[in-house]
Amino acid sequence: MRYTGIVILMLSALTAFGQKSAKVREWENQRKAALAEIEMTNQLLAETKRSTQNSLNRLNLLSQQILSRKKIINLLNREMAAIDKEMAVIRIELTSLEKELGIKRDNYGKSVQRIHRRHTSQDKLLFILSADNFSQSLRRMRYLREYADWQKKQAGEIVKKQEEVNLKRQELEKTRAEKQQLLNAREAESKKLEQEEATQKREVQQLNRKQKQLQDELKKKQRQADALNRQIEKQIAEEIAHAEAEVRSAREREREKVTAEGKKTPEPATSERVADTKGGYAMTKAEKTLSTDFVNNRGRLPMPVSGQYRIVGTFGEQQHPELPYVRIDNSGIDIQTTAGADACAIFNGEVTRIFIIPGYNNSIIVRHGNYLTVYSNLSKVYVQQGEKVKTRQMLGKIFTDTENDNSTILNFQLRKEKDKLNPLLWLDN
Repeated sequence: MRYTGIVILMLSALTAFGQKSAKVREWENQRKAALAEIEMTNQLLAETKRSTQNSLNRLNLLSQQILSRKKIINLLNREMAAIDKEMAVIRIELTSLEKELGIKRDNYGKSVQRIHRRHTSQDKLLFILSADNFSQSLRRMRYLREYADWQKKQAGEIVKKQEEVNLKRQELEKTRAEKQQLLNAREAESKKLEQEEATQKREVQQLNRKQKQLQDELKKKQRQADALNRQIEKQIAEEIAHAEAEVRSAREREREKVTAEGKKTPEPATSERVADTKGGYAMTKAEKTLSTDFVNNRGRLPMPVSGQYRIVGTFGEQQHPELPYVRIDNSGIDIQTTAGADACAIFNGEVTRIFIIPGYNNSIIVRHGNYLTVYSNLSKVYVQQGEKVKTRQMLGKIFTDTENDNSTILNFQLRKEKDKLNPLLWLDN
């Protein structure tokens, strides 16, 4: 009963460890992803010159890099805790195997001693011949043969058990080596984190010394952002008005038809354009289907840039975490990528407007039913107004400011009718 309890305990431990191993693999994958993010951030920082105009983006990149580094250290701590539990399970197994090996060796040694003392060839013969009858002699012969077979089997089991013990010791040593590697990695990551936090502190100090210049740049950028938003809202209003005009025209044609046919009671208008909300964009049946498909893909829509990226500006009005005098209001998100990257459509739709705004270069509006996506700061446009586009289709090349700060940043907005939405809740990022 005691042996059965030990076996059950070991099986439970092994099952739990099997589950933890899958979790450890997941943590390892997350750690690799975080390292890839840091590598991308380093590349963007290397490409981006230090300037007051781009200083906030640099600071945001550094802040994200620090968060990624802290995530790595946290994951390393989890992995080491899991390895400690793994080592505990291995030690239990090793102790049990060594105990079983000791018992088998002891029993085998005693049996060999007994045979050596009493069962020489002459003793075996006398043991057989001293039987009371022939049947008993046969049984004694069979007993001696089975006893010899048992001894051979025991010897084989001892060798096998010794191999199991050796393998388990090797597994323990390998696990210890893995833990040491993780300890070394954590130490290296901690040193890098200290360096990055020191760099971040220096950047903040430099910005504080240039506070007035930075605030002037932010005011200029805000004026440009306001101009961009006014242009977007103007386009939305025009599209809503155009759709409403089509609905009124359809109703007028229906009334004229009723009058021409001499009917006394007019039938309801058969226009296929219908708005979801009062004063909203009246959609055709095809646009309604497209809008529904767009909503069903919330959280799974692709990023609107080709290649690697980091988000350096988030949605909404917010106080900067490092600079108390900086308050930002962003109608979308700012995505920094590498020079030569393209803006990509996040879903099927129609290009309804292409325009230019100072500070944002070319902008493209794509309609997806009653949802709109806006891609701003393009140096080159690949599509035309009225063109149907597909998911992940390249819309234009993102502008790289080679004369100023070398940054390549796409401003991306998402709206439903006139309402601004947080793109990060819709994108698979």
